[in-house]
Amino acid sequence: MPPLSSLRAFESAAAHLSFQRAARELSVTPTAISHQVRGLEEALDQPLFRRLTRQLELTPAGERLFEAVGEGLDRIEAGVRSARARNERRTVTLTTHAAFAAKWVLPRMASFRAACPGIELRLHASDAVVDLARDEADLAIRSGTGRWPGLATEALMAEHYAPLCSPLLALRRVKDLSAHPLIHFDWQVQAHAPASWARWFKEAGLTPPGRQGKDLSFTDETHAMLAALAGHGVALLSRTLAADELQSGALLQPFGPVLETGKYFLAAVNGREREPAIQAVWRWAAAEAALLA
Repeated sequence: MPPLSSLRAFESAAAHLSFQRAARELSVTPTAISHQVRGLEEALDQPLFRRLTRQLELTPAGERLFEAVGEGLDRIEAGVRSARARNERRTVTLTTHAAFAAKWVLPRMASFRAACPGIELRLHASDAVVDLARDEADLAIRSGTGRWPGLATEALMAEHYAPLCSPLLALRRVKDLSAHPLIHFDWQVQAHAPASWARWFKEAGLTPPGRQGKDLSFTDETHAMLAALAGHGVALLSRTLAADELQSGALLQPFGPVLETGKYFLAAVNGREREPAIQAVWRWAAAEAALLA
């Protein structure tokens, strides 16, 4: 291969059809450009330019080489830009649903800062599923089956839902449910196995009692949990997201059954999970989940 400096000088001279303009572009003298091109022609044993009065023309061989070198330099430049951008990328956007962001991710931010120094975590909390392939986020934590085409996934933890309530209700027996409001919240349309009260009564082998309009409904699980904490009724809540409240006694699980709703998964576009910053956040989330196993 001829020296890259000779190819670069030739490419600039061919683009401008001028040694002087090429010299200005590359911050060298016209004589230096001329020497580089002459050396390249000697190495190839054929002329690349027709040197006319105050004008250059490419020979057929020069035209072929100009096209090839131009494509090669463009690819090299794109590769350098990509390598530099990925090396400098220190912000990772993590998308997950609002309740998981509030109750699982945010309480672990001190752990994140210790495990991922220098990485800024941008948290995208939304119940709408974003398109990772369109760079709407770098990494996702979602519940479901984990079988998502084009995405690399890793199971984090199983998810279970159970009736939870404040100890203020003094609830002990299933039959006492009829005396208290049931708290509902909206599940995502694409949810794998929603934990609804209708499903709970079915798995408990019970007939749902007549409610007469006294139940409460929310669009978000976090608000449903707050209502349960305040003693406004009984909610079917995630034991994972309510772990702190269960441990402290602020919420109780008076009885079962417990509903399985699938697993939480880490997900990223195939290949991107190996990018250094994304990989660091991925490993941190997986390690935090392993502590709950």
